[in-house]
Amino acid sequence: MATALTSPLPRVILPARMVMAVPIGLLALSGFAVGAGMRLLDPLLPQVADSLGVTVAKASAVIAGFMLPYGLGQVVLGPLGDRLGKLRVACVAVVLYGLCSVACMSAGTLTALVVWRAASGLFAGAVNPLMMAYLGDAVPYEERQATLSRFLTGMVMAQMLAGPISGVIGQHAGWRMSFLVLGVMAVVVGAALAIRLGARVWRSGEEAGSRVPGLTAYMSLLHRSAGRWLLLSAFFDGLCLFGAAFPYVGAFLIQEFGLTVSSAGLVIAGFGVGSFLYTRFARRLVRRLGEGGLMLLGGLGLAAGLAGLALSPNWIVAAGLQIHLGLMFYMFHGVLQARATEVMPDARGSAVSAFALALFLGQTVGSLAFGALLAFIGYRAGFAAAAMGVLVLAVWSRVGLGRLPRPE
Repeated sequence: MATALTSPLPRVILPARMVMAVPIGLLALSGFAVGAGMRLLDPLLPQVADSLGVTVAKASAVIAGFMLPYGLGQVVLGPLGDRLGKLRVACVAVVLYGLCSVACMSAGTLTALVVWRAASGLFAGAVNPLMMAYLGDAVPYEERQATLSRFLTGMVMAQMLAGPISGVIGQHAGWRMSFLVLGVMAVVVGAALAIRLGARVWRSGEEAGSRVPGLTAYMSLLHRSAGRWLLLSAFFDGLCLFGAAFPYVGAFLIQEFGLTVSSAGLVIAGFGVGSFLYTRFARRLVRRLGEGGLMLLGGLGLAAGLAGLALSPNWIVAAGLQIHLGLMFYMFHGVLQARATEVMPDARGSAVSAFALALFLGQTVGSLAFGALLAFIGYRAGFAAAAMGVLVLAVWSRVGLGRLPRPE
């Protein structure tokens, strides 16, 4: 008898294609609320440190306190969404995330702030993966990447706006007010989402899907060649980009070109501009280039952009490259995200959460390794090394994609 480790998942009968119960704009607002929470403290750490009587280095624990539960919580959040309903779990998570963010404003010690940030990070981790999995249920695959790009507009806008807005609020009303504004916004968005879902969904089993245990779902994903390809691609995507390159651009601009912190922040915001361009043109790009062409062009473009950073003669060139990198990143990453929603339709929430976890683990390893490497080779050589890593990743991922059957 086949064991759970090697047998395919039990087939769950889903509608041929669900009708979207929630407008994409409301889902994007939820993504904005979560994305804003990730970037909220970027300009506020010195203020937080001064208020709580600690150093900036110690205050940075509130960032790790958010990200660790966000990433590691994927182990249980995906299967929970598959079992109870993706939108229902995501909706409750948005509200709880907002309440925990409000609670952050009352923290009187660094420990209390880290605890509330950890709780908000855990609930935030349920939102984007489960909403992406829901879109996988509701949208035909040929339209999915374009739809996912519209959903990701919320996250992209958060990357662009959260830091500057929280900085303005913090400057005039203190860092605690930034948490209050974020928390209230998240609760309001969550309430609107709950109302839109309707009482019938909350009373019945509608929107619930797989009853497959989480461990069985994850083992089945690893047993599939498409699953292994997806998770390895996500891990090295996180390692080379989220961990090894993107987080250090600001420090590079400040130390290499003498920019102020605020000026460096504006330059980095160019990444969001490039990302936003992708959300506007994703449908055309997919139709013209196909998934394989889009992934390869995006990966090669990322490698070229990182190499360009290594050779940048001034901050103006680096600013232009940030726009380029934002567009190329989502061209490459968007294909992976779309495949994550289709690699295991019977347990889609678990699959997308596993993708998010692999990305997070890669980011963690990459940030530690690249931070240590910089002490020996410097920023420019570090970006060059990241470019070579992305070049290998782009070719490997494209070859692997070509060997997989195209989703129906």
